[in-house]
Amino acid sequence: MFYLFLKIFILPIIKLIWVKNIEGLENIPKKDSFIIASNHESYFDFITLYTVTPRRIYFLAGEVFFRKWQWAWLVKLTKQIKVDRSAEDKSESVNQALNYLKNGKVIGIFPEGTRSKDGELRKAYNGAVKLAIYAKVPIIPVGIKGTFEIMSRHDKYPKFKKCELNFGQLIYYNYNKQIIGDRDKVASLTRDLMKKIGLLCGEEYEF
Repeated sequence: MFYLFLKIFILPIIKLIWVKNIEGLENIPKKDSFIIASNHESYFDFITLYTVTPRRIYFLAGEVFFRKWQWAWLVKLTKQIKVDRSAEDKSESVNQALNYLKNGKVIGIFPEGTRSKDGELRKAYNGAVKLAIYAKVPIIPVGIKGTFEIMSRHDKYPKFKKCELNFGQLIYYNYNKQIIGDRDKVASLTRDLMKKIGLLCGEEYEF
């Protein structure tokens, strides 16, 4: 019910105020599971993706969102997945994401792990590719432009500026789980994913 309330009353207002242009929504499947992987400039990445994507997204969200009063109520009510970024064992979060994917849901991941300090692409982790291979689902790369200018990690409040979102084509993988144990192969697939994201947001991935 809370998600329905957001979708009908709140998200259209956010879209009107902060979203300028959306490309590639036709690439989003109307059913079945997949992963959305995007660059990460701002807290507004989560908000705008949630706003414009026709499918409900369950994000892997850092533990900080569950501690801060400004965000805790929202991520809990929308059933986001908590990830303790300092913990060595993240199996609980991974298993929850896998369970969501097995039940036809959409998972959202920011491969860079945290917001950019300067608006440029950071070195990405391999988690998105590993999860896609393990769950046997495709990834949609997304490039977001302008959210750093709306609310960078240095800002306390959002500015009234516009952002753009560009959804790419689905990426399918060889779903042989043995690939997960090949670090070089997984790292190469992650670089390819980030290069696609870079093209979609007008940046070059240099890692």
